[in-house]
Parts: sequence; structure tokens; C-alpha cells
Amino acid sequence: MIKLTPIGIIHSPFRQATGTPVQPSAAKGVEGAVEVFEEYAAGLKDLAGFERIWLLYWFDRAEVEAPALIVKPYLDNTRRGVFATRAPARPNPIGLSSVHLLRIQRNKLDICDVDILDGTPLLDIKPYVPQFDIFRVARSGWLEGTVTARRLADSRFEKK
Repeated sequence: MIKLTPIGIIHSPFRQATGTPVQPSAAKGVEGAVEVFEEYAAGLKDLAGFERIWLLYWFDRAEVEAPALIVKPYLDNTRRGVFATRAPARPNPIGLSSVHLLRIQRNKLDICDVDILDGTPLLDIKPYVPQFDIFRVARSGWLEGTVTARRLADSRFEKK
């Protein structure tokens, strides 16, 4: 048994998946905020020195009753294995986004480049560290050579 407890709430201008940017790179300049619950606020000490942070969150509005292991990801129309995608409907609907940290005021983080739905439960925050988080790669699977013109989500993974 695994128990996860939200440490806060993510706020953004996005109320539903349809029209939300797919990945932070498509959300350039979109501002939001993270409200960290008071009992976790002490854990924000020293975070202000980082330009970017990782947010781990729960896709609470994705269809997960019986998540498919084969999905059509937002950036493609071909059915793919869910673990070869970043689709939100997964066996464990955990999301990951690297956002720009603008400022911290007490337990509130002002962020930018946010691609997350308003009211999403926050599971964890980690600093983005270029020395650890940037890897040069020679291949990127099915995304190689694809045109990622579609940068906004549609309704394919929303709860019905």
C-alpha cells in the first residue's frame, strides 16, 4: 500500500484539459501559483535560489478508472504504449512539469510556464538542477521526426 498526501494546490488559468498547453515548453509565459499547505511551508527554505523547479502532481481529472495501456498521446494520432508517452491517464496518474520559479512569498510560489490544471493536487517540489537534469540523447523514440504543431490538449483523457 502506497499512501500519498498532497502538500499543496496548483493554481493556473486552465479549468479543463481541452485547450491547456501540452508540456511547459508550450506554456511559455503562462503564469500560475503554487499554494503549499502551511504545515509544509518550512520545506521551502532555500528554494528561492533556483530559477526552475519540478512539480510532481496528481492528474486528478484524468480518466483513470481503467487506464488503457495503449493510448493516442496528444502529440500523435498513433496508438502508443502509455509508458512511451506523457499521457495523463496512467495506472498511477502522476504528472511532472518543470516550471519557472518567479518568487516565493511565505507559502505561495509564483510560477511561469505552467501547463497544469487549476486546483491540481501538488505531491512534491524538487529543484531543477541543470548539472543533473540535462542529458544529451541520441534518440527520442516515436517523437523523432514528428511535427509537434499540436501544442494544446484536447478532451481525449478527461473524465467522462
